[in-house]
Amino acid sequence: MGVTIENLVTSGTFSLDGGTWDVDNNVWIVGNDEECVIIDSPHDAAAIINQVKGRKVKAILLTHAHNDHIGAAREVSEAVEAPIYLNPEDLVLWKQVYPDFEPHRQHADGDVFEVGGAALTAIHTPGHSPGSTCFYLESEGTVFTGDTLFNGGPGATGRSYSDYPTILKSIRERLLTLPAGTVVRTGHGDNTTIAAEQETLAKVSE
Repeated sequence: MGVTIENLVTSGTFSLDGGTWDVDNNVWIVGNDEECVIIDSPHDAAAIINQVKGRKVKAILLTHAHNDHIGAAREVSEAVEAPIYLNPEDLVLWKQVYPDFEPHRQHADGDVFEVGGAALTAIHTPGHSPGSTCFYLESEGTVFTGDTLFNGGPGATGRSYSDYPTILKSIRERLLTLPAGTVVRTGHGDNTTIAAEQETLAKVSE
């Protein structure tokens, strides 16, 4: 039996470069009845902790370090006694939220996280932020893309530490090469598929 994928939506704000916006964020919990990993920890620590339902949390995997994806990470980590993993290229953003607290561990391209008999593979996809990372769950035909790829195209690149040509390169070379039927589970909003976003990206110019 494969792992289960649970989705929790939390609400709060995203702040960067002096602006603040209301946002709804997806939290993804992947695992079985005994253990799980949490992908992103935004806004509402209590809701995330409740969703875990007492399971062993092997890791809190962060797709990137914008405040709306990490705001509850420390509280969740301490409550469930799980290490926080972040690509070190995003430490500049992390420190804006947690100036006196470091992630416990780093993840890098190609790292594999095993949970419930399945494996999540980290895919470094810079562009939305320098350390943006997706997590590919091949056994379930799905990829968790954070804010790199949405239903409708690339994530935003209009703020500090973002770069549009870089995100397009990441999507085209690292994500659109996955099987067309792969389900894309995003950091905000609805799911999509690699096939659908191949069509979307075909209309996007460099």
